Amino acid sequence: MSRQALWTIARVVITLALLAFLLSRVEGDAVLQAMRQANTGYVLLAVLLYLGAILSNALKWGVLLRAQSVDAPWSALLRYTFVGLFFNNLLPGAVGGDLMRGYGLARYTRRGADAAVSVVVDRLIGLIALTSSAVLTVLYAQGQHLAEGTDLSGTFWIALVATALLLGGFALMISRRMRGWVGTQLERLAGRMPLLLPLVPLYTRLADAVGAYRHQPGVLVLALGIALFTWLFSNLVNYTLSLSLDPETPLSLLHIFIFNPLVGLSQLIPLSIGGLGLNQNLYDAIYHQLLEYNQAHVVAVSFLMQFVIFLTSLPGALILWFDRGKKEESSTPLPEPQS
Repeated sequence: MSRQALWTIARVVITLALLAFLLSRVEGDAVLQAMRQANTGYVLLAVLLYLGAILSNALKWGVLLRAQSVDAPWSALLRYTFVGLFFNNLLPGAVGGDLMRGYGLARYTRRGADAAVSVVVDRLIGLIALTSSAVLTVLYAQGQHLAEGTDLSGTFWIALVATALLLGGFALMISRRMRGWVGTQLERLAGRMPLLLPLVPLYTRLADAVGAYRHQPGVLVLALGIALFTWLFSNLVNYTLSLSLDPETPLSLLHIFIFNPLVGLSQLIPLSIGGLGLNQNLYDAIYHQLLEYNQAHVVAVSFLMQFVIFLTSLPGALILWFDRGKKEESSTPLPEPQS
């Protein structure tokens, strides 16, 4: 059995184990009852908002590509964005989808290094927006005395440390001096560990390509602004789904802005299939156990969010299917002309 097959089986087992652990602590009938009563109009609005987040993310990617003089049409960016979202539900973590959209764009533009760098920078900026928004929201909540009775210190420090690490890693690739120092250390390490030798030219190409952004700070600021706007859409999706279940006492939008970045960071952990099981347990731990919201409501929101994510990724599957059909048609030999 191949390594990929073993990893897929392991992820299925982990997903089922996480769901079993959740159901051992949750009343399944209450969750199903809450989901049956969901307002269809609010759910459709949540789907539209999530599609807005996808479009916004594709726009951010396009801004970064144009800064590298990569002329990819809007339609192509949307196609590869949806393909990446679909593979996020199949491959390990959110990085699997990034690999697929980067690979697709590289084949389309025939500029592999630039496509890879754009995906890396796009992901870094998205993560910086995610963690920094949590830091800013916690500071706002404490300044306005909106979080009395809730200890936000742990969330604040996690988000602050994550933001500092991401900014440090980004600065490491942007700074010419730091890139040179890291490259020298990597070469020395590869001299003692030959297995690392292939990483030296790869790091050099990526670092040089990322360094091109050091002369375009306006592009990076614009991309960060779009990323924050994308995260706003995602938070509104969670709030709208909560409204669909209980318009009287939904999850606090402030709490969603503070704690959802932790759920977003968990998507980088390559454990379950599409985050299924992991997301639900995190929602239960944060919103029910920590913030004392109704457990059935919280878990129902998490499952509805999972449904929206899977539903909006289906265009990626359709794109792959039609592309496959076109390739098969182009590879079919033409019939010989009859006399």
